[in-house]
Amino acid sequence: MTAPAPTAQRRRPSPGHPAAVVTVLCAAAFMAMLDVFVVNVAFTAIGADFAGASLPELSWVLNGYTIVYAALLIPAGRLADRYGRKGGFLAGLTVFTLASAACAAAPSLWWLVAFRVLQAAGAALLTPASLGLLLTCLPPERRAGAVKVWATTSSAAAAIGPVAGGALVQLSWQWVFLINLPVGVLVFAAAARLVPGARDRAVTRLPDLPGAALLAAAVGAAALGLVQGGAWGWTDPRTAGVFAGAALAAGWLVLRVLRHPAPVVDPALFRVPAFVGANATVLVFCTAFGAVFPSVVLRLEDSAGYSAIGTGLAIMPGPLMVPVFAVAGQRLARRVPVRAVVALGNLLFCAGALLLAAGAAPEVRYATQILPGWLVIGAGIGLAMPSMIAAATAGLPPAQAATGSAVVNTGRQIGYVLGVAALTAVIGTIGLSPGDAEAAFRDGWWLIALAAALSAVTALGITTGRAS
Repeated sequence: MTAPAPTAQRRRPSPGHPAAVVTVLCAAAFMAMLDVFVVNVAFTAIGADFAGASLPELSWVLNGYTIVYAALLIPAGRLADRYGRKGGFLAGLTVFTLASAACAAAPSLWWLVAFRVLQAAGAALLTPASLGLLLTCLPPERRAGAVKVWATTSSAAAAIGPVAGGALVQLSWQWVFLINLPVGVLVFAAAARLVPGARDRAVTRLPDLPGAALLAAAVGAAALGLVQGGAWGWTDPRTAGVFAGAALAAGWLVLRVLRHPAPVVDPALFRVPAFVGANATVLVFCTAFGAVFPSVVLRLEDSAGYSAIGTGLAIMPGPLMVPVFAVAGQRLARRVPVRAVVALGNLLFCAGALLLAAGAAPEVRYATQILPGWLVIGAGIGLAMPSMIAAATAGLPPAQAATGSAVVNTGRQIGYVLGVAALTAVIGTIGLSPGDAEAAFRDGWWLIALAAALSAVTALGITTGRAS
């Protein structure tokens, strides 16, 4: 007599059309990333509308989103694994879309910050759920390619976001949020119809909710310290207290992860060799990535006097290189190990940053000083990022798909925060004299080149492997 199949090995639902599923899930991830780049360009217009708001207060329109997004990714991914990834995706998309409408209607700066926090909560739920769905709904032979497409969408958002933001700001800054409403409604309707549910029936325990709170506190406190350290002072008691709180929460979290029967992050994830090596590379890579984008924007707007839409058009060529070299990287990965492709991409990133540093001068000339290095950086990101994210998620056990992808994305967000904090500490302020600006941006690009070179070294540790 044949024994029934174990619950964990029941056949997963298959999508009616895999390409449509990939398109829908990537569209939502694209929308969440586009919002980050669009709001960066709209920052000045938002400040002009809320008269009397100081620069530190305005910075919370960006920082509040970043901190909450980074803090909630892993708990949200864990809950999606437990209760259903499709439901988590649709819930996150709903919260993000409604919060976008609320941002456009915000009557004051602090209401806008509050609604941005709500937006971040929605993005934190839909992001790991969308990647988790890709890993569980598609047939095995299509997953790696789909993950690379998913990872490349963030670079497409970087290309389109500044231009779209610059154009929308000409109407009003509220339009950078209102644009999410029709996109969110269309993606919700398509996902509800096309994307099958994905949940591992063997996962029956409720995740460790106190552990999730500790994780959010640790990541949130660390991000807060990095963001505010420059304004408060790195030796200020507030900075020290925030970092001490982050360390305490992280230590307590490790104890719960090791002892709890359903920890918020399963230690088995860290027995996947590719997952560990790729996550270390993601963290360092995103530190460089998080710094280089605002460095070029600031150089063009602050030093060269470019308008918002002019900056967006000048930024576009670099991100447009990403999908081209992502395709080249996928073909190259068929012949050489993934770690070699990622390392090569990071070396190109390093070379591009060195070109920016070498071209720094008191008078900014875009065509000769910015564009060459920016194109090389785009090529490097195209080679490195998709293969890196695919390597980090390829060997994940199905029951941990959303949680594991949330760990990857948390590393990305922490890297972005580190990069922006480091860049701010090096540049110091805006409105510098031409000579001081030349020196400050050169130092910043040297720092970015160093982080990219370090990421090339860590990429050599990416191996293949799978959890039992």
